[in-house]
Amino acid sequence: MAESIFKTKSYQFAILIVKLSQTLVSEKKEYVLSKQLLKSGTAVGALIREAEFAQSKGDFSHKMSISLKEANESVYWIDLLKDTNYINEGTHTSLVSNCKELVAMLVSSIKTTKSRIEYGK
Repeated sequence: MAESIFKTKSYQFAILIVKLSQTLVSEKKEYVLSKQLLKSGTAVGALIREAEFAQSKGDFSHKMSISLKEANESVYWIDLLKDTNYINEGTHTSLVSNCKELVAMLVSSIKTTKSRIEYGK
C-alpha cells in the first residue's frame, strides 16, 4: 500500500514539475533554473521506481536516500524560483508542500528499512 502511495505521489509531483518547467521555458524564457528543477523533481519518482526492484534492503535504502536528496534539492530550486520572481507564492507553497510530504515519507521509509537491516528482519 505505502509503495503505491509513493509511486502515485512522486509521479504526480513529477507531472507538476514538468508542467512548471514547460511554462517557465515558454512564458518566462527561463532555461537554467527550470532545467535544474526538472532534473531533481523528476528524479525523486524515478529513484523510488528504481528502489522497487532493489537487489537488497541496503540497495533499497540507498536508492531511497538518493531520492530524498533529490527532493531536498527540488525544494531549493523551488525556493530560488520564488525568490527570483519566476513563480508566485501560491505555486511555491503548493510545490513545497507536495515535496515536503514526499520528504517525510522518504525519511520514514529509510528509517524503517535501516532498522530492519540493523535487526536482521
